Amino acid sequence: MQFPLEADDIAQAIDRLAAQIRDRHPVTETLALIGIRSRGDEVAERLCNVLAEDDREILFGTLDISLYRDDFGHMHENPKLQGSDIDFPLEDTTVILVDDVLFTGRTIRAALDALSDYGRPGKVELAVLIDRGHREMPIQADFVGISLATERLDHVLVSLEGTDNEDKVEMIPHA
Repeated sequence: MQFPLEADDIAQAIDRLAAQIRDRHPVTETLALIGIRSRGDEVAERLCNVLAEDDREILFGTLDISLYRDDFGHMHENPKLQGSDIDFPLEDTTVILVDDVLFTGRTIRAALDALSDYGRPGKVELAVLIDRGHREMPIQADFVGISLATERLDHVLVSLEGTDNEDKVEMIPHA
C-alpha cells in the first residue's frame, strides 16, 4: 500500500464498509451507527450518508469515551470532553460502533462500557476505517475498510476533512 492514502482511498474504504454492511443487513432492518469521538464520528457520518442512499432507516449517534479509558491517568490533566449524543433507545437495536483505527482494542472496550450507560442494544457490531492489528484485547472488527500491516510501534495517523481540513492517512515507521 502506497502512503500517504488520500481522499479517494478513504472514500473507497467507506464504500467497502457500506457494501459489507449491506451484505449482512437487509434494507428493512433499522441500524444505529454510533461514531466514537473523535474521527470515528466523522467516519460514521460518511457511512450513514452512503447507506442512506438505500432508503434505509439509520439512526446516528456519537460517543465520547474519554472518561471510560483505562489510560485516563496518562491523559492530559484536563481532557477535552466532547460529549455523547445518542437520542434514541438502544434496546433491541442493532448498533454498529464506528471508529477510524482499530489497534489494541482498548478504545473499543471503553466504548462498550460507555455504550452500556445508554441501554442494552440487541446486538453490537464494529466497523473501522483501518484495522492495523496488534490487539491487546479479544476484539475484532466485523467490517473493515482498509487492513494495514504495521509494526507494533509504528504510528498510523488519520486526518479527516471535518476534523483536520484534509483527508489523509499516514504511516510513520518506528525509528
